[in-house]
Amino acid sequence: MRNFDFSPLYRSAIGFDRLASLIESAASNGNGGYPPYNIELLGEHDYRITMAVAGFIQEELEISFQENLLTVKGNKQAEPNRNYLYQGIAERGFERRFQLADYVRVKGADLKNGLLHIELVRELPEAMKPRRIDING
Repeated sequence: MRNFDFSPLYRSAIGFDRLASLIESAASNGNGGYPPYNIELLGEHDYRITMAVAGFIQEELEISFQENLLTVKGNKQAEPNRNYLYQGIAERGFERRFQLADYVRVKGADLKNGLLHIELVRELPEAMKPRRIDING
């Protein structure tokens, strides 16, 4: 994999350091694709992240949101006295991070049939919404 040096961008762009950090973190994201997930667009401002977390119960999952970073952690408790002949089901812990855009917030989460659904909504402040300007004449 190639390494990119974003330090010239930090020196010449003011106020774009978050964008460079996003690019840098996306390039270095190496969590191996576990667990698999989907991101769906449900409406103009509604999104859903669906993660395949088969074998995890609600108490073993933790969802946190801080400063546009959504983090989903799974801590699978090992079951003692198991003697597997073959173990193909991943029962390891994970941490998956999603960088969310400004004004996107988490509405809720639901665990059903081994799928964790996280509902998101983008709520623009009234000052950011387009408005019509009347022409006086």
